[in-house]
Amino acid sequence: MHPMLRRAYSGPIRAVILDWAGTAVDYGSWAPVAVFLRLFEQCGVIITPEDARAGMGLMKKDHLRAILARPAVAAAWQSVCGAPPAEHDIERLFAQFIPLQMSVVRDYAVPIPGLLDALAALRERAIKIGSTTGYLRAMMDILAPAAAAHGYRPDSIVCPDDVPVGRPAPWMCFQNAMQLGVYPMAALVKVGDTPVDIEEGLNAGMWTVGVTLTGNLLGLTRTDVDALTPSERAEAHARIGEQLRAAGAHLIIEGVWDLLRAIDEIEERIRCGETPAT
Repeated sequence: MHPMLRRAYSGPIRAVILDWAGTAVDYGSWAPVAVFLRLFEQCGVIITPEDARAGMGLMKKDHLRAILARPAVAAAWQSVCGAPPAEHDIERLFAQFIPLQMSVVRDYAVPIPGLLDALAALRERAIKIGSTTGYLRAMMDILAPAAAAHGYRPDSIVCPDDVPVGRPAPWMCFQNAMQLGVYPMAALVKVGDTPVDIEEGLNAGMWTVGVTLTGNLLGLTRTDVDALTPSERAEAHARIGEQLRAAGAHLIIEGVWDLLRAIDEIEERIRCGETPAT
């Protein structure tokens, strides 16, 4: 028998899968940070915003593990609690985290500037819009309607508890592809603001676009970003871009307002014979 020929995908982009906090809504990805700071303070352990951002993009129980794995946090935990953090501590913290996050998540539903215009332009080209997140389904059941009230309604939403495991595994992306009715995976683009977003897309065989100025790695509000000088803005874009490229991002953009340009560049690379694995 002759092996079946497999030709590289040469068509247009047919779907984009967006992360939520820091990419589509919640400029600076502040909702999880605020909750983690409060959660640990209730336990008598003071953590920094930098600590809270460790593991951003992961399913929130894994995010907790990443925070507790930081040496300073682990030492503070042992000092207060008398023992190193253990799995039962993570389970207890996670149980406390869920209602705290659910109580504030609707306050961080405003779309990042340029999102709605960018998605309208993509839809004019018959490009579907999916999404993945580190938030559980119960949290998204609050956030999604709040975002919809502001005009953001992706065609598909997949959460880590909808699939066997969350990022960096590819399952949420695959579930989006099925719900959107789009294949092959080289016809889809994953967009996110964290390295684990990029890893998720790469593991699914997708093109990946990293977002630098609106997300977790920079961690500034829109007001703070707007106050940057042109040289400071360029330096931040380059610095964060290096981290996302190190994770494997094919392209880097400042924010979702540049998404259409990124799609155009990816489609040109496809026409030149490139694939996500190239």
